[in-house]
Amino acid sequence: MKIAYYGHACFGVNLAGKNLLFDPFIRYNELAKNIDISSIPADYIFLSHGHEDHVADALDIANRTGATIVSNYEIVTWFQKQGAVNTHPMNHGGKKVFDFGSAKYVSAIHSSCLPDGAYGGNPGGFVIESSEGNFYYSGDTALTMDMQLIPLTSGKLNVALLPIGDNFTMGADDAILASDFIKCNKVIGLHYDTFGYIKINHTEAIEKFKAKGKDLLLLKIGDTIEI
Repeated sequence: MKIAYYGHACFGVNLAGKNLLFDPFIRYNELAKNIDISSIPADYIFLSHGHEDHVADALDIANRTGATIVSNYEIVTWFQKQGAVNTHPMNHGGKKVFDFGSAKYVSAIHSSCLPDGAYGGNPGGFVIESSEGNFYYSGDTALTMDMQLIPLTSGKLNVALLPIGDNFTMGADDAILASDFIKCNKVIGLHYDTFGYIKINHTEAIEKFKAKGKDLLLLKIGDTIEI
């Protein structure tokens, strides 16, 4: 399982021969100016919620690659109206088997509207299971007790992608509790540094995780790691 970081909350995951892209916001992210979105592969584009900083590049990438956009019913319906050809709607608690493995849409505590102000349904995250490993992409969320259900209903996680920027989402302290709830001690941070509200002290966040016997990985934009 290879994970590439494209900035903010956008990750590409290659597993089981397929490319999964999460929450693409690249062209409008000054920190990701060196990323060429025309080179990003995608067979599936998973969208956690409708905010522009999570969906801005989804349609262009989907049109170029033929990727299937996967999200809640409201977001998928909106993208269909924008011209998206391949889509798959889900809703909370639902699990679907795809050709790479399975995806389960789980709850998140946040808000959601599309870039034009249209209703974006309830935000969520995804638990991905495959023969090459399992991971949780939380999307933007507060700490929630529902996270405790994940290890009860899914396989053991190899890694979790959690927000640590605070202000709009969990910060590092709550993300540590979240990692306890989901029983996963390897965390990749997301939704930090992009805007002034969410700039963090990297060393402090990493040390907080380390003090609890956990690993926090803060990838550089453009980096790829193998889990």
